[in-house]
Amino acid sequence: MLNPFPGTVGPLSEAPDPVFAAEMVGSGVLVDPDRTVGVAVAPVAGKVAKVHPHAYAIATPDGRGILVHLGIDTVRLNGEGFEILGPLKGEVVAGQEMIRWDPAAIEAQGLSPVVLVCVLDSAPGSIVSPLLGQHADVGEALFEVEPAEGSSRRGRRAS
Repeated sequence: MLNPFPGTVGPLSEAPDPVFAAEMVGSGVLVDPDRTVGVAVAPVAGKVAKVHPHAYAIATPDGRGILVHLGIDTVRLNGEGFEILGPLKGEVVAGQEMIRWDPAAIEAQGLSPVVLVCVLDSAPGSIVSPLLGQHADVGEALFEVEPAEGSSRRGRRAS
């Protein structure tokens, strides 16, 4: 799993949103992003399941759904400040550009710019990054994901 945007990696439990912090969406990490205009990338290869200006989900070949959410309550911006660069459907490769945005501009509007990276429907606490508390560049290995239950590639680790 690649880091989608540069910043400091933290536990999802510190997300300033109770649903993400309680890992109701799935286990994962947050990235406190560098406050520079940049591009969030696909953390994995797979099929684009959904793209919104503030978030995107990718289904991996082994059956996992990966969500990248840019900021908290950024859906209220109705796409303002975000530019979709990646495909709205079809295949993507890990590291492919998805969304251009400016975390500093999000923060200036009184919203948290944290990037949430979740493995959908995974058990709480099942994802831990070796980079907790450290700065990670875009594309750096963030954590590993076990294949989904019932996957035909069971036992193989994807990153």
